[in-house]
Amino acid sequence: MALIDVVKYQAEENEFIWKFPSNDLRIGTQVIVNPVQYAFFIKGGKVLDEYNEGTHTVKTENIPLLNKIINLPFGGNSPFQAEIWYVNLITKLDNKWGTTTPILLEDPKYGIIIPVRAFGQYGFKVSNPRIFLESLTGNLSSFSATKIQEYFKGKIISALTSLISKKIIKENISILEINFFLEELSIFCQEKITDEFKKYGLEIVNFYFMSINVPLDDPSITKLKEAKDLTAKVKITGKELYQMDRSLDILDNAAKNEGGVAGDLMGAGLGLGLGAGIGNQMGNISSNLNTKNSPPLPPTLYYVLINNEQSGPYDINQLSQLISESKVNKQSLVWENSLKDWTLITDIIGLSKLFKNTPPLPPKI
Repeated sequence: MALIDVVKYQAEENEFIWKFPSNDLRIGTQVIVNPVQYAFFIKGGKVLDEYNEGTHTVKTENIPLLNKIINLPFGGNSPFQAEIWYVNLITKLDNKWGTTTPILLEDPKYGIIIPVRAFGQYGFKVSNPRIFLESLTGNLSSFSATKIQEYFKGKIISALTSLISKKIIKENISILEINFFLEELSIFCQEKITDEFKKYGLEIVNFYFMSINVPLDDPSITKLKEAKDLTAKVKITGKELYQMDRSLDILDNAAKNEGGVAGDLMGAGLGLGLGAGIGNQMGNISSNLNTKNSPPLPPTLYYVLINNEQSGPYDINQLSQLISESKVNKQSLVWENSLKDWTLITDIIGLSKLFKNTPPLPPKI
């Protein structure tokens, strides 16, 4: 049996847990722990000592329990069986994650379920070496970064499905707009996933969404885009006008198919019903525009240059009077709040018509 005088880390950098291959130690064996490493002295399945960076000598003074566990027939150099485990404390940043199959998310704005794929990257490091060693090692003599990634991949993906849904519902973010919020999603998900990693003595250093992709040829995406366009149209034109526009489209299509079923329906009186519906919609629009609760719009007031001096403000009736008095003509310049600069009066649609209503000067007698 060859006794070990020096124990040091000999594994690849990618190994996060590594057991020194020989158990044949002796009193006086030196344990070397490099920076960003941590080591454990284990015998009989129990952690008897822990080592941070530096050179440490195994002594009964440091490990009093050794006197009870081993016999010392050789005096100060007595051999014994024990294990030295190393934990790598480096930060590993290049861990990729991604959904192998699409996750189904309901768009909170339009209520359509969309299949999406998400991809990203995260970084981790060991924050509690003892919890990490005791919770993940088992019967293995080493535990690599690859195994950590495989172990947590499922946990990350299952958590992300729920977390993305919560975020987009809370913020009312459409899936069509989701890539504008990747940074916010990254921060939100990192905060939530951190607790899961802490259970195993790990710390999430960073967490990023690199992309969230939707299949553009999927029928659900087509429906989502149509719903978005429809919402935008209704918002711009107003619900009443949109409904009237749709009714006019139906009438127009029916008129183009007079010889078919649509024409028969029109003859049966359906056209009158549609016409009445449009009339009702127009009446509703009119009543909405003329409601007693709606205050009248304030008149637009204009300033005018008369004899190269600013004059006003005047409303449109006062301007008409000035035109009739020949104080304002087609070459006069005017300005109001929406104009960037003084503008020729005839270039303003609402004012140019005043000259059409103005009679010519009476003939001189």
